[in-house]
Amino acid sequence: MFKYVLKRLALLVFTFLVIITMCFILVKLLPLAPIDAANKDAAVLEARRELLGYNKPIIEQYFIFLRLTLFGGNWGLAEGAKYQGQEIMNIFLSKLPFTMYINFLAMLISVPIGLGLGIFAALKKNRWQDHLISTGVMVFISVPSYVYAFIVQYFICFKWKWLPLQMQSGYDFLSWSMFLSALPAILSLSFGTIAGLTRYTRAELTEVLTSEFMLLARTKGLTRAQATTRHALRNSMVPIFPSIISQFIGIIGGSLIIEQIFGVPGVGPLYIESITGTQPEYNLFMLLSGFYCLVGLLAGIIVDLSYGFIDPRIRMGAK
Repeated sequence: MFKYVLKRLALLVFTFLVIITMCFILVKLLPLAPIDAANKDAAVLEARRELLGYNKPIIEQYFIFLRLTLFGGNWGLAEGAKYQGQEIMNIFLSKLPFTMYINFLAMLISVPIGLGLGIFAALKKNRWQDHLISTGVMVFISVPSYVYAFIVQYFICFKWKWLPLQMQSGYDFLSWSMFLSALPAILSLSFGTIAGLTRYTRAELTEVLTSEFMLLARTKGLTRAQATTRHALRNSMVPIFPSIISQFIGIIGGSLIIEQIFGVPGVGPLYIESITGTQPEYNLFMLLSGFYCLVGLLAGIIVDLSYGFIDPRIRMGAK
């Protein structure tokens, strides 16, 4: 198990470096925004670019980038007018809580509803309840999350005026007004996750309910409810719980567009602004790309290792 973890971590570092290197090369192929001579900080910006090796060959720039950022933790200062002079890392850390807030609440809502609907559909297999839930699942899985966002924004926020159109700023995440302002984005992120968990839970639990050991449990005198709770649910949850981690990572990736639609002051709009603004923030783009890459790679390891923790019979890396 320990050797397996070390191998996975080594592969994670290698994969991360490969992806970061590709992003670095592609970013360097993009045109660099010229420095306005009328800007009072023009000399400072020019000196900063010289320090980062912008006038040197790309190989030297790459090693300077690795030394300052990945190994030194210094991602530089923003050059754009919006965040000019602010540290890239501080900008990122100031936006991250908003992204994690809506993603955490989306999972908090989605997981119990998705598991509950999946269990109910499996217990009512081939009945009208199962057909109704399965039809709804297919509809919600087939439609992208940003379509739900436009529907929620139009009907709930604009037409009926139940919730605000935009998320409020500030860091009072425990306030009711903050929750209500974030609820449209949370709902838009939750629909697809609920549908995915419902379908997966129904499929796994249906397969377990038809297994031979369930028939043996019933012949030993257990009622259907006892056999389901003691044996079926426990065995079906082994592949379901790791999938919840995958769903969380999927939500983080999908929230880029949702945050933009509902004005969430999180990492999503920051990521888009860093590469599409009038003066792109390439260092900020590299930091955010590395963040999403690292989250995805770590999630893969956590998902694999979680199988062994949930079911002790599973030993990762064993031959």
